[in-house]
Amino acid sequence: MNAPLRKASVVILVLFGLLFANLNWVQGYKADDYRTSDYNGRVQVAEYEVPRGVIEADRQPLAQNKVTDDTLKYLRVYPDKKLYAPVIGYKPVNLGATGIERSENEFLSGASDKLFADRVSAMFTGDKQGGGNVVLSLKTKAQETAYQELTHNERGAEKGSAVAIDPRTGAVQALVSMPTFDPNPLVSHDKEAAKAAYDKLNSDNDKPLLNRALSETYPPGSTFKVIVSSAALRAGYEQSTEIPAGNSYTAPGSGAPIHNAESETCPGAEVTLKEALTDSCNTGFAQLGVKLGADKVKQEAQAWGFEQDDLTVGELDDGGLSVAASRTGEIKNPDGSTDQAGLAQSSIGQKDVRMTTMQGALMAATVANGGQQMRPYLVQQLLSADRRPIYNASPKTLRTPIDGQIASDLKDMMVSVVENGTGQRAAIDGFEVGGKTGTAQNAVDADPHGWFIGFAFNEQGEPVSAACVMLENVSGGHASAEAARIAGLIMRAAAGRGGD
Repeated sequence: MNAPLRKASVVILVLFGLLFANLNWVQGYKADDYRTSDYNGRVQVAEYEVPRGVIEADRQPLAQNKVTDDTLKYLRVYPDKKLYAPVIGYKPVNLGATGIERSENEFLSGASDKLFADRVSAMFTGDKQGGGNVVLSLKTKAQETAYQELTHNERGAEKGSAVAIDPRTGAVQALVSMPTFDPNPLVSHDKEAAKAAYDKLNSDNDKPLLNRALSETYPPGSTFKVIVSSAALRAGYEQSTEIPAGNSYTAPGSGAPIHNAESETCPGAEVTLKEALTDSCNTGFAQLGVKLGADKVKQEAQAWGFEQDDLTVGELDDGGLSVAASRTGEIKNPDGSTDQAGLAQSSIGQKDVRMTTMQGALMAATVANGGQQMRPYLVQQLLSADRRPIYNASPKTLRTPIDGQIASDLKDMMVSVVENGTGQRAAIDGFEVGGKTGTAQNAVDADPHGWFIGFAFNEQGEPVSAACVMLENVSGGHASAEAARIAGLIMRAAAGRGGD
């Protein structure tokens, strides 16, 4: 064999070797990725040959199937339309799924390893095994209350979100994002119509497809004073410890003074820590933060869950809806030294501090649960097609940022906020309610955001709900009072008193 033929043979052998390796790569290592890809139309169509599992809460179907007479046997239906869309998402024919429909897709479709025994049984019986059912932790009355009160709020806010959690377990009781959307047109078997519906929503400037409760972060305003109070208590302060206050405070190196929301708020030279939180004293907390130092403020926030960028809300073990990380910002000058003016602003929840609505609910839940922060979850149970339990949520501790004494002090201070201070509209008859309001400046010339984080204890002294409500860009002032009112009603409904 001459040299050119030998070279050609070597090249051909190498190419065949590469082709063989690629086939093994595709069929072996990458097979599962291709099988579960949102763009694998053949697999998606095949899923419609068996009924997809139901998503439910309080025995009420939130996503179910309708038998059709077209080539795809089952049509996905969302009976409550906009109400649960931010949580459930949607499962279209030719687009990527979202929400619980995405995170629990394998179980709902019947392809999960958790349903292996059911598939084997179906092989012997000849039955077509349907997908598994997903039971959510949501309280339907709390969800309905959150949706109705947000969308019909008394201040005309068009954007906002709400989250309620059981402090003892981490079970999400309500999760609403406003504005929301109707997922039914997105799952139409008419692919062109479904794409047109998606394009319309996706191009909407109000971003109805965005889950504001989990994916968006905002300056938290005075709700962040709970974190600074915790840092002070950890450093040896007591509720009765007096801190500098006054009508105005200018941080070192800053020409911009910090004022209180009202001229009558803590005008004296000093105020107790409890009074400062009760009346939301900006000058007091700005000076307190500067005295504690940037490191302590940032470390305290991190202990409570700020900076966590891998939190999901779905099953407790893995997966679910992603939660954006809440941040404090660096609070540094260009030379690396502490930005004292920035620290003063950060200590009242401004400057670069950003928080999700979920993080706000977790903060309130931590105080209510004695300092123990439970991992939030949405999936309460997984059931087989014949409703045999496959998975039951077993609550897990996410972190313990504070001890029982600090939690007790913060609880007393937050109860004072509702009983005597800025959060009085959150009060619920028959419950002990605590919380913290927040009014947050944001973009230049934009109206402020209104926040409330809080918790409710029943007559037996048990924490039954913790909530966070956030209203975007509310004109006219006192937006936090409306957030407090809505939060109180959500917690009341979560506790089973919504119909009273």
